[in-house]
Amino acid sequence: MNKMVTDNWVSANQRYLTAALAVVREILEQHAARAGEKVAAASGPSQTQQALQAAADAMPSRPALETLCATFGLSPFERDVLLVSAGVELDASFASLCAAAQGDLTRAHPTFGLALAALPNPHWSALTPAGLLRHWRLIEIEGGGSLTLNPLRIDECVLHFLTGTPHLDQRLVGLVEPVRSAGDLVPSHAVLAEQIATKWSQANRRTDLPVIQLCGDELQGKRAIAVAACAALGLGLSVIPAQFIPTSASELEVLTRLLLREAALSSTALLIDCDELDIVDATRANAVARLVERTGCPLILTSRERRPALERQRITLDVAKPSAGEQCVVWQHALGEAASLLNGQVNRLVTQFSLSPSAIRAACAESAANDSPLVGHHLWDACRVQARPRMENLAQRIEPAAGWDDLVLPAAQREILLEIAAHVRNRATVYESWGFGSKGSRGLGITALFSGSSGTGKTMAAEVLASELRLDLYRIDLSAVVSKYIGETEKNLRRVFDAAEEGGAILLFDEADALFGKRSEVKDSHDRYANIEVSYLLQRMEAYRGLAILTTNMKQALDTAFLRRIRFVVQFPFPDTAQRAEIWRRIFPSCTPTDGLQLDKLARLNVAGGHIRNIALNAAFLAADAGEPVRMSHLIRAARSEYAKLEKPLTETEIGGWK
Repeated sequence: MNKMVTDNWVSANQRYLTAALAVVREILEQHAARAGEKVAAASGPSQTQQALQAAADAMPSRPALETLCATFGLSPFERDVLLVSAGVELDASFASLCAAAQGDLTRAHPTFGLALAALPNPHWSALTPAGLLRHWRLIEIEGGGSLTLNPLRIDECVLHFLTGTPHLDQRLVGLVEPVRSAGDLVPSHAVLAEQIATKWSQANRRTDLPVIQLCGDELQGKRAIAVAACAALGLGLSVIPAQFIPTSASELEVLTRLLLREAALSSTALLIDCDELDIVDATRANAVARLVERTGCPLILTSRERRPALERQRITLDVAKPSAGEQCVVWQHALGEAASLLNGQVNRLVTQFSLSPSAIRAACAESAANDSPLVGHHLWDACRVQARPRMENLAQRIEPAAGWDDLVLPAAQREILLEIAAHVRNRATVYESWGFGSKGSRGLGITALFSGSSGTGKTMAAEVLASELRLDLYRIDLSAVVSKYIGETEKNLRRVFDAAEEGGAILLFDEADALFGKRSEVKDSHDRYANIEVSYLLQRMEAYRGLAILTTNMKQALDTAFLRRIRFVVQFPFPDTAQRAEIWRRIFPSCTPTDGLQLDKLARLNVAGGHIRNIALNAAFLAADAGEPVRMSHLIRAARSEYAKLEKPLTETEIGGWK
């Protein structure tokens, strides 16, 4: 609304409220002057009533008092009770007038007794807890004891509304926040916003509006859709996280009334954010369900999964990520003039990352802040940063520290790793440009199994691929993901894959044999659900847009039926003497001082690369503590410690001839 128009309304509203207060003041003055006598009906409108009518005629739109009365359906008597309570706060003369009207100087406050005696058209139902004044907490009865003699106090939030300066109820501050516009919607989301607005506009009454449930992992998109739908109907939007909803029945009842009152006074819809609510949290879920059933205002429910419907009519809409084409359009707008120079780069970004419009704009802003053109690695890395937040809470991100030169493997295994990188890098060309993706989505995910004993380089190979492809690498411990509770394993896996989709990160599942053991014979429900968990993981891996790697120390323990569904299998052999010598040659950084190291003797230590690194690192600390370069003497001490940890002896064959 134009600021000048708003200022004019506020001034006119204050004049109207002043005139309305003058009318009830006149009634109280008459009652005080004729205490105990029946006041004769006026033959025509008084001067105060004429002034009120003039103030109403001067209003550019409906005054706040009349809006409140119409919203809650207040009777003329209830309206006057509210005005008397407001008058005590706004006009110092009202307190003494109340005392005079009640014939007691100590009762300088409004009461229901005074209202019943002085105000026209009184009715007892206005005093009851179910009455509109008390039900909506427009006024409060202070203290205990007498219903008719205790002081009445107008609610502070209601008072501010009447004066034309509305504020959020202090009891809702920190619980409820306004949702601002999230920018332009992509076409598919705009269609959903239009559907919501249409459904609500077709309802007969505000209280008949169906609950809108927006499901999916596109969190920002769901809020943007809700904001757009409400804006189309002239409504604002406020959000309350499900975690803030109390489970106590009495607290929930108070919150429900405050939320409904706030929604009615501010013409807003309410969004209950259940995106982070654990579906197994039955107590909180029941509280949310009770709030939904009792809240008659326009209501939107957001959640990752569909929540069960109860009695109130519910319309569920699935919100998907913007399509690749829609993301391209957002990229074009966000990049501006640079878009024409980066067309190929945009296609590659959309292929790898599935970002929301706000994340795309944030990536462009972050890349531009690097004082370099929006090309090359800067924009790519900015996308990686935008895709990280959800994964950071679900898995351990590994910063790649190894390159191809650090990886000592036979040529055959190295060739397979190069093929894996080629598949990830050229996925868009083969699946989209060359049409393989149109043949069906099954089997399009790039999956690999890395098998071999501990320390043979499985994790290092994953790091090398992440560095080569410039992608984030996340380690997921399957033994921690698998749960004994039915359905929990699939839920944990779904969270990981859904979060990883945004950035197409490389997922490294350690200890695959924890889940992928020989398929068990179905003897009971636990066996059946265990097999379901395995099938679910394979299904998600096959559909995942990034690279998923399983590691195992016991390939022989895996079911061959599962192996057939994995695209690449890389066997990491125990390094032979020549390979161990090569590992020793590369293990020390160029800046590490060494003296007299004998690679042929070191290669006789019968351990894999991971243990070689432990020995080298421990020897470096021993040398540094002694103020010496790393020598064979430090390495034999470190080797003894490593072998002790492995519970294996150092043989004469391995260390014979060492100094």
